[in-house]
Amino acid sequence: MNKVLRNKIIYLGVCMLAAAAFFLTWNLGNVNIDYALPRRFLKLGTIILVGIAVGYSALIFQTITNNKILTPSIMGYESVFILFQTLIVFYYGDKTFKVLGQNDNFIVAVFLMMVFSFFLYFLLFKKSKHNIYHLLLVGLVLGTLFSTLSQFIQIIIDPNEFSVIESFLFVSFNKMNTDLFTMAAVILAVTIIFAQFYLKYLDVIALGREQAINLGLNYHKLIRIFMVIISLLVSVSTALVGPIAFLGIMVTNLCYELFTTSKHRHMVWICSMIACVFLIVGQSLTEYYFNFSTTTSIIINFVGGVYFIYIILKSTQKK
Repeated sequence: MNKVLRNKIIYLGVCMLAAAAFFLTWNLGNVNIDYALPRRFLKLGTIILVGIAVGYSALIFQTITNNKILTPSIMGYESVFILFQTLIVFYYGDKTFKVLGQNDNFIVAVFLMMVFSFFLYFLLFKKSKHNIYHLLLVGLVLGTLFSTLSQFIQIIIDPNEFSVIESFLFVSFNKMNTDLFTMAAVILAVTIIFAQFYLKYLDVIALGREQAINLGLNYHKLIRIFMVIISLLVSVSTALVGPIAFLGIMVTNLCYELFTTSKHRHMVWICSMIACVFLIVGQSLTEYYFNFSTTTSIIINFVGGVYFIYIILKSTQKK
């Protein structure tokens, strides 16, 4: 790692620590510290978990698809999550949380998204002769189908029950508990440790499918492994706090622009730190400036949407 890159990573780390310190200590003197501080630490820990999951999964996904404007959300994970939440509220109504608690909801949601991933990766991916673009197209179509079904059910559902579904449509760090955080942290830690052994292969996969095969990699096996890693990370983050559409695009492209390195073992952590900074700042604005009149996902999606337009315009000008 060269000195310039090391200094940039240090600056990014300082920004992350400063944002975390601000989030933990802002206006703390006017509230009950024994009550507020543990809750803020739990929120901060959740933000870091989600930031790592989004940064890791988005960068790996863009590398294996060789496309800088795609994120794992195109595969339909978020649509599966929202459809599941819509169906259980439609079936149980206002008794949903009595029948299915937060922890059970998290486990079932992760399980369903993993089943969806298994269907895509191990059945369709093999039948399509390992064509990843065919897999992306199928995921996009199924995601649109699930999203349409969710909207149809939400239209016919009771308005009071729809307010329950609405809490799942936007990112929220306010519904966390210690048990839920512990389960998510264990799953994330095991997945990240497993992924560390395969990150070196991404440097070669980034050269392209043909080059990776010519250099001796078992390309199709590695793609399946990385898809499983992505599905676990995305499933955990989505089931934990809800869907975030544009965060992955934003943090990966900022990483490409600001940090000149092609080593994925560095890039995944840089992306994760950038994601954490944006999430901490977004949550701070939601709580301390907007007083919960908006959500973190709206702020992130607005900034990410503007940045996405900037990326498109910039790529058009280059051509």
